[in-house]
Amino acid sequence: MYAVVEIEGNQYIVEKEKSIRVDRLNHVPKNKKLSLEKVLLYHNKKDVVIGTPYIQGASVQAEYVNDIKDKKVVVFKYKKRKRFRKKKGHKQPYSVIKVIDILLKK
Repeated sequence: MYAVVEIEGNQYIVEKEKSIRVDRLNHVPKNKKLSLEKVLLYHNKKDVVIGTPYIQGASVQAEYVNDIKDKKVVVFKYKKRKRFRKKKGHKQPYSVIKVIDILLKK
């Protein structure tokens, strides 16, 4: 069983009892329970429900775990014969959430 949910403008495929990595959620304290109401698609072995754009009465219960950073991406700018070199790095921040349950009201 899985569902497609929208979290802050991005769509993610979630499964029960699995953890997913989403863009950083700044407004959520640690170990807080989340209820994601923007469910776009619900699929189990028997049926598929597609929302227009969201499924009424469907929600995904999740728990916020922690924040992590991705591997460092190095940006190097260089112009030949000008003595110009610039090296910068960036680590993309992410939040990890664990899906507890996917609910669908009939």
